[in-house]
Amino acid sequence: MESIRSVAIGFWFRQGRLHETDGEFGVSHLLEHMVFKGTARRSAPELAREIERVGGILDAYTTHEATAFQVRVPSEHLALAVDVLSDLTFRPTLTESDLALEREVVLEEIEATRDAPEDVAFEMHAAFLYGGHPYGDPIIGTRESVSSMTGETLRNVHRRAYRSSNLVIAAAGDVEHDELLELVERHVPASDPEHAEGQGPPIQGKSGRKRIEHPGGRQTHIVAGGLGVPYRDPLRYAIVATSTALGGGMSSRLFQRIREEFGLAYSVYSFHCFFAGGGHVGAYVGTRPETASRVRDVLLQELDELARNGLRSGELHDTRAQLKGQLAISLESPTARMNRLGGVALFEQPYRTLDEVAARVDSVDSEKCAAAAALFDPARAAVIELVPGSVREGSGGKADGNVDEPMEPTQERYE
Repeated sequence: MESIRSVAIGFWFRQGRLHETDGEFGVSHLLEHMVFKGTARRSAPELAREIERVGGILDAYTTHEATAFQVRVPSEHLALAVDVLSDLTFRPTLTESDLALEREVVLEEIEATRDAPEDVAFEMHAAFLYGGHPYGDPIIGTRESVSSMTGETLRNVHRRAYRSSNLVIAAAGDVEHDELLELVERHVPASDPEHAEGQGPPIQGKSGRKRIEHPGGRQTHIVAGGLGVPYRDPLRYAIVATSTALGGGMSSRLFQRIREEFGLAYSVYSFHCFFAGGGHVGAYVGTRPETASRVRDVLLQELDELARNGLRSGELHDTRAQLKGQLAISLESPTARMNRLGGVALFEQPYRTLDEVAARVDSVDSEKCAAAAALFDPARAAVIELVPGSVREGSGGKADGNVDEPMEPTQERYE
């Protein structure tokens, strides 16, 4: 990127919840934390200072299928970025004393998630929808699994997964490919293939409705969605287009109907997620308990209308233009380009130029959108309603106790 004077570089290891055994629940995320605690060459403060003293940013995250470590620095410091990333990922000390401290940090992170009802609603929805598959598990683990995690488990997973044969490296910005290759060969140790891809059990999606009490909060959070398709599925572009028209911005159906027409919510949007082995689609809305029944009905009506009739011709034309514009704008960022490159490699897809992706967006027609829209059918959706405290359905906080079929009349308390 000739106009850029920085470089973004990322290391992705194929290690996430999907690759964990039952006794390793949450180890991928905890290990992501632990590698920052120091190496044989650098202490934890030194790892942070090395990047920040040149104005750079060092970050990491864990998904169901990978753990990522990323740096953005002025381009003259690319060698430093590769050195630091290699040092912390391949040579962490992983001591028991550091584990005792970082375990507490992750436990605080778990509690912080519990203080965010919207996050809890999505976590509960994934667990309900995927019915025991690792895709439905929280990446962070649980208080019990993190509390019982041992240093031996961390070190075993690190040896198994943090190998160059299990690694994807991507970079974008002011960077030359040959220079990057030379730095990688210098700093990243070679290894033989050893880590097997995690598959998990077959996905058996569930549908129905669960109403769950959660202490605190002032809103009811509604998440409705069903299984979608994997990342490699040709229907992916049509799903993105359909989801965008449904709830991808201020002009979307859900925003205009629920927020603009009825004034029943501040936050309302659609979502779509693609894994290597599966995926899901759906919509979210947050509203006051006294309007929750009405909002849920409107939300499900919109999903039903979409599933039955798909996108209108003018709507499809505008959505395609919206997606191409968003793609062009996003790829002006080195970090966005780096993440796109990393995803292409992780999902073993061919690299496509911006024009080639735009052509695929333009190829989305009404027939493909109809197939994508069918995935949003509320009859196949798992619906979670997260309500504050002991609020019950109906006006005045009283429960009406009725759940229309094919919804599943389930009452739970989340603790």
